[in-house]
Amino acid sequence: MKHTSLALATLSVLLTLSVAASGLGRPVHNGDAADARKRLSSGVLVLASAMSAARAAHTATALPDGRVLVAGGLVEKGFARSAEVWNVDAGRFAALPPMVVTRHSHTATMLPDGRVLIVGGYGEGATTLAAAEVFDPATNSFASTGPLLAARAGHIAVLLDDGKVLIAGGVGPGWDFLSSAELYDPATGRFLSRGRMSVARESHVGVRLLDGRVLIVGGHHGRRADITIHASAEIYDPAMGVFTRAGDMRTRRHKHDAVLLPDGHVLVIAGSDERDDRGMYDSSELFDPKMATFIAGPQMKFARHKHAGTSLVLPNGLVLIAGGAPQAEVYDPRARTFVVVAGAARMAGQFSAAAPLTGGGALITGGYGNGGGPRSSAWLYRP
Repeated sequence: MKHTSLALATLSVLLTLSVAASGLGRPVHNGDAADARKRLSSGVLVLASAMSAARAAHTATALPDGRVLVAGGLVEKGFARSAEVWNVDAGRFAALPPMVVTRHSHTATMLPDGRVLIVGGYGEGATTLAAAEVFDPATNSFASTGPLLAARAGHIAVLLDDGKVLIAGGVGPGWDFLSSAELYDPATGRFLSRGRMSVARESHVGVRLLDGRVLIVGGHHGRRADITIHASAEIYDPAMGVFTRAGDMRTRRHKHDAVLLPDGHVLVIAGSDERDDRGMYDSSELFDPKMATFIAGPQMKFARHKHAGTSLVLPNGLVLIAGGAPQAEVYDPRARTFVVVAGAARMAGQFSAAAPLTGGGALITGGYGNGGGPRSSAWLYRP
């Protein structure tokens, strides 16, 4: 990302924009309905220049200077150590020096000083990684940090209000499903133990709430015939350093996504049951942090799964759901309606990566599915 002043300015702008829309659960009167119809423009997806490599299970991170960092992933043959950036002005990707470690199914988190923390994942030979590194956009270089206290992939990483990063869950060596959590401190470059969740989770999601706590939802532990899909949720309180139960979703789900809405509710979307692609959901639900309860949300236009991190709250208050299916859709929190995004998109869907762009758009990259392996294709969302 960038250095302190620019990163803080960018975060300030994003926070200002993110509170511009609200109204979840309000009665929609005639005037409100007319206003909602005017606001509910689905936008359009257009094909962008391709990446240098076909990727899936990679990451895409918006940098404060307007570029997007794309790192790692499954490629056509093996795993990727390579990284590249999308340059908005040039409208194309440019190569970067390689990462320190080859990885996929990792996380990438922007730190308060503008750098990007890249954590864990799988390395060569499906080895679970404890390695972490930091990308500095000022020098376009990667450097080692950490390491993690426990090697993990399929975990969550959530930036906290104090600038530290919560890492929780995932799977470790020997398919050991993890309930453990740790904190990364950018000031020291070290990871510190942070207790345990109530259950081991992989393919779960984590969302920072408006009050700074972190909601952790769903996921699974176990494999194949021994898999258990979670409906449970819990909340991490940074002030106390503990996890507490936060009720159950209406539907057990993993490989789903969730985003914080401008009014403080959390939208939980899609995912699947133990049948994976044969058990994909088109359902949504909403978490009310004041009541600590989940309520049913509207039906989506597409069933989708394997799309964590690809749903983005746009500056106009709409939510772009970009991954998990060949086409994207948007959710309007005021109208409580999903609408298909226009354009002739035929995206890969599973394990793609998306990042917001300046001006209210988004970049959607790679993924696999819909009859093909990792893709190099990229798409631009224009509101």
